[in-house]
This record gives sequence, C-alpha cells and structure tokens, in this order.
Amino acid sequence: MTDNRELYQQVILEHNRKPRNFGKIETYTHRAHGDNPLCGDAYDVYLSINTDGLIEEINFDGHGCAISKASASMMTASLKGKTVEEAEGLFEEFHQLIMKKMDPNKDTHKLGKLTVFSGIWQYPARVKCATLSWHTMKGALNHTSEITTEV
Repeated sequence: MTDNRELYQQVILEHNRKPRNFGKIETYTHRAHGDNPLCGDAYDVYLSINTDGLIEEINFDGHGCAISKASASMMTASLKGKTVEEAEGLFEEFHQLIMKKMDPNKDTHKLGKLTVFSGIWQYPARVKCATLSWHTMKGALNHTSEITTEV
C-alpha cells in the first residue's frame, strides 16, 4: 500500500470518528440541505457570514458514509475564517481535484490537506460522497435550500 493511500485512509477514518464542526449552529445566515438518494448520505450545512463576507462559523449535521463525513469535516475546517470568495475558490479547486482536472503535485492550488482526496476520481460512485457537502455549502451561499446529487 502506498503512503498516499495509507494517509487517505487514516485521514478519512479520523474525520469520520471525530468530525470537526459537527452539529447545528444556533445562529446562522445561510443554510442548505444536501441529499444523495443513491447512497443515503444527507447533510445540512450551516454558515454564519458577517457583513464583510467572512465565514465566522460553518458546521454540518446529518449522516453519511465515512468519505462524505470526512469531506464535510475537512471542508468546514478549511473554510472557517475564509471569505465567501475564498470559499467559492476552494469549491472550484476541490471540484477540479475530485474530477482529476487538477494535479495537486503540479498545479497551483490552496487546498492544503484536502489534497488527500486526489485519488477519489478512481471510484466514480464515491465522487458524489466526497462532493455532497461542498455542493451543499455552495447551495447555501447561493440561497438554494435543497441540493440533490442525483445522476
């Protein structure tokens, strides 16, 4: 097993066992519900964005597989304290990474630890698991209350 694969498994398991920013926040400015009916993953993403466009709080709540929960956990940890514009930029970079349109070892990016998901494109059924919370966050930013990741 390669080092990258071992790191991927360790990170996924850690964030699944102890997700960061899990649970509904009481005061939020943006919220969306995301659902992947094919596998049963379902999350709500809550954001508290100040008047300067800074994400002060971002949490998620719901249920799903280890990949979807780990992705949501890492997303919230990565976006807290960022501006809406930075969040949208990371959404685009993460999507490019997941779809194998970016090589994190060659292309410039700001993904940091999120690059652990770089091999997920090899498992097409898992791509939706990894991106559900991201699409839900993007929907919340666009004031779309329901997001579905159907084919």
